[in-house]
This record gives sequence, structure tokens and C-alpha cells, in this order.
Amino acid sequence: MVKDALVEEVRKARQEQAARWNFDLKAVLADARKRQSQSGHKVVSFVPKDSRVG
Repeated sequence: MVKDALVEEVRKARQEQAARWNFDLKAVLADARKRQSQSGHKVVSFVPKDSRVG
């Protein structure tokens, strides 16, 4: 199978990010949320399906 350089780069970055937080998913997500709030970019939040009117 041919390796995709972009996929490999994303996997490497994901591994490095997880290692930085000792593979603690809650810590990884907390960091991501912090960086997201500090980015200044608009963030879209979707309403959960079971709370939609319809």
C-alpha cells in the first residue's frame, strides 16, 4: 500500500500532541478548547440531535 505523506504528517502530529499530555484524552481536549477560545476565530456549535424541535 502506498503511504500518503499528508496522512503520515497528520498522524505524527496527533501522536506528538497526545504524548505532550501523557496520552490523557481529557487533558488533550482541555488544551484544544483553550487554544480554540484564544484563537479569535468564530466557532460553530451544533445543537444535539435529540434537543432539536421538529
